[in-house]
Amino acid sequence: MNILLTNDDGVFAPGIAALYKELVKFGNVTVVAPADSQSGASHSITFAEPLVCQPVELVGLFEGYSVCGSPADCVKLAYLQLHEGPIDLVVAGMNEGANVGISVYYSGTVAAAMEGAFLRIPSVAMSLAAEKDMDFQLGAKYCVDVLEKLKPYEAGYVTNVNIPRLSQGRPKGIRVVQQSTEGFEEEYLPRTDEAGQTVFQLAGGMHRHEDDATDTVSLSEGYITVTALIPDMTHHAKTEELREKLSDKSEKSPR
Repeated sequence: MNILLTNDDGVFAPGIAALYKELVKFGNVTVVAPADSQSGASHSITFAEPLVCQPVELVGLFEGYSVCGSPADCVKLAYLQLHEGPIDLVVAGMNEGANVGISVYYSGTVAAAMEGAFLRIPSVAMSLAAEKDMDFQLGAKYCVDVLEKLKPYEAGYVTNVNIPRLSQGRPKGIRVVQQSTEGFEEEYLPRTDEAGQTVFQLAGGMHRHEDDATDTVSLSEGYITVTALIPDMTHHAKTEELREKLSDKSEKSPR
């Protein structure tokens, strides 16, 4: 199996190294990742300027490619240029911090996996809930345990996997759940910078309370969460409603 491994924390982040050590048990692993942190980059791509790509080596572990671009850039460049032969699986992660709820929309990790889905490659995003002392090695073992259970891999969607805080003990199990859209308790904190300007720092809080067993709730309760995400953002039911509402007017020009 040929696996493309990427992330949004940067090619030398501890999460990607830990995951690499486990993934080599599955097959050939090629690392193509951003040169530095791209957290929050979402699905941005670089087209106004060329991408700088350089070979890198993490001594004693892997040789790969460092790309001065987004996580989505990395997957696209690997698929079209860097990777020899077909890619059987895209793995994005292991992210330093969970990607659940509306974080999914901001996440470069999930975006990298989604780029793989666009290219019709089976794709998985993997993240470890943030805490002071993170055990990436153990987190990676849980990740590949889930990966083993996901076989056979299918293209066309992203499997989003999140590992809970491991300082709280062994995960209680695996829950297949829907994505939360409740969002965070957030605010912007104003301060004055060195130039005397008022600037605003986004301060993130906890997820808003929910009663349903969503990814945010299940992760906070100590479960590994698995959520299937699709590239198609179409609201099909509403689209059908709009089609019925506007179809008799669609060929008429406005006056």
